[in-house]
Amino acid sequence: MLNRIVLIGRLTRDPELRYTPQGTPVATLGLAVNRPRSKDGEEQTDFIDVVCWRQSAEFAANYLGKGRLVSVDGRLQIRDWIGKDGAKRRKAEVVADNIQGLDRKDSAGQGPKAAAHSAAATADDDVDAGAYGDPFGDE
Repeated sequence: MLNRIVLIGRLTRDPELRYTPQGTPVATLGLAVNRPRSKDGEEQTDFIDVVCWRQSAEFAANYLGKGRLVSVDGRLQIRDWIGKDGAKRRKAEVVADNIQGLDRKDSAGQGPKAAAHSAAATADDDVDAGAYGDPFGDE
């Protein structure tokens, strides 16, 4: 079986870095990814939640910001939990194994240029996000 997702899009907000009770860094970010144009020429955009763990989380929080073009390589995860109000909740998100900044503003602020910044999870960093439940409580 295979669960692999590769996305390129722009961050919709600055990454939000938090820590689990065990001290593991985890960052959440929103990614806007354009779909191919429809028959009537209208462009559509998907807004996708992304979760980064450990070094990838710290990289995202320190080097990426709203509007940046990024590449995300990871897997799709569906989380279920019970909210504070007792209602069942379900959320689809991408758990990033590798995240790269694809552009950055140069020192003079003259616009984007290529960047080779990235963070990748290593085999010993493999975290089962489901083992922590919902690390952010009821959002």
